[in-house]
Amino acid sequence: MNPASTPAPDEPTTHRRPTRWEAQVEANPDHSHWYVERFRQMAARGADLAGEARMVDAMVPRGSRVLDAGCGPGRVGAELAARGHTVVGVDVDPVLVAAAEEDHPGPTWLVGDLAELDLPARGVGEAFDVIVCAGNVLTFVAPGTEVEVLRRMGAHLRDGGRAVIGFGAGRGYAFDAFFADVATAGLRLDVALSTWDLRPWSDGSDFLVAVLSRP
Repeated sequence: MNPASTPAPDEPTTHRRPTRWEAQVEANPDHSHWYVERFRQMAARGADLAGEARMVDAMVPRGSRVLDAGCGPGRVGAELAARGHTVVGVDVDPVLVAAAEEDHPGPTWLVGDLAELDLPARGVGEAFDVIVCAGNVLTFVAPGTEVEVLRRMGAHLRDGGRAVIGFGAGRGYAFDAFFADVATAGLRLDVALSTWDLRPWSDGSDFLVAVLSRP
């Protein structure tokens, strides 16, 4: 693994609440490897895996700085890098980050918990034009850390930057709770959609794509 993907020496290693993803991996140690292979097989079959990236690409000029928060094996971030953006990806699972490095060299892939996100401390000092958090990532963070995750995302945005977060209903994190957490984290909901292809959101939607900014 690239040394850049290892936790920083001063990164907290104790008293951290495990994420829901880590709990799932602990219960099934093969889960991360299954997840990597699942998307490799989908890509090999020619599945369209770029829907989230298309939306984010349309939001920013070419050559923008993009943070893929909860990057997994690099599916979204790699597509954005191929479209000419500078991409940094962060994920708590070292197996997924290793797969991103292997399959998608070029972007900076880092292991880290989004609830402790501090990229300047990792040598990534420049803020981001857009942050994308796809794949239900926010429903896999440690319980009770959602506000902190959102706050830290906001702290990594440049002035005028936006964060785009997508997750589904029925995953233990109600949309109303998310909207309240957005405000608590000091962010503003600019747009709510029900899909990554820009269909309008309603109270009955079973998926949410939220575009956030700092007031």
